[in-house]
Amino acid sequence: MRSAALRALTAAAAALLAVVTAHADDSAAVSSIRVTGQARLSARPDRVQIDIGVSSQSEQSAEAAANNARQVAAVLAALRPAAGAGAEVKTVSYSLSPNYQYHKGGEPPTLSGYTALNVVRVTLDDLGRMGNVIDAATRAGANRVQGIQFTLRDQDAVRAAALREAALRARAEADVLASALGLKILRVLTVEESSPQIPPFRPVVMGGMNAPRAEVATPVEAGTIDVTADVTLSVEIGPAH
Repeated sequence: MRSAALRALTAAAAALLAVVTAHADDSAAVSSIRVTGQARLSARPDRVQIDIGVSSQSEQSAEAAANNARQVAAVLAALRPAAGAGAEVKTVSYSLSPNYQYHKGGEPPTLSGYTALNVVRVTLDDLGRMGNVIDAATRAGANRVQGIQFTLRDQDAVRAAALREAALRARAEADVLASALGLKILRVLTVEESSPQIPPFRPVVMGGMNAPRAEVATPVEAGTIDVTADVTLSVEIGPAH
């Protein structure tokens, strides 16, 4: 009888455990909806980077390097006053490479000389000086404008604004959906965001080996930088009343 009583007690405990487990599973299951809000902001750039190069050629490597050094010194002397006191001027690349002349008929190429290339980057917060900087450099001997890149000094502020707008739109969409279904939002379960990337804006202003020397200030339009952000919300919903 003791054995039978023990078995009965064990069975009762197992049944009680099953009821508690089922109740816990029911309470863990919630009704939810998932929405994504998107935001797109346009910001005016307030910083520009201009890569300006000096390319020099000569039959001898030492002569090419020396000629390039003299030209770069003249360009830097012209750049600094044109860029202003708050600008940053630094060298970003330098190369000294051989030039080859290629022949028909499978003959091996022959060495024809050397090219020295020095590229300096000018970073400006005063965008009104862009044209004058390019013109001063070309007049002083620069023969390459490698590229122009517009950026933002305070990218975090623009990124935060985009995320905030995306989050508000996601919550608004969730409210609309819940209301349309006769429900209400009880709480936010999860939030997922895709960190907005702020790509630099690069206008097509390029100069080759024989870039012309401007007689008037070179016009460059900064345009705008577009910042996008996505925020996905998962919210618990329940009866409106």
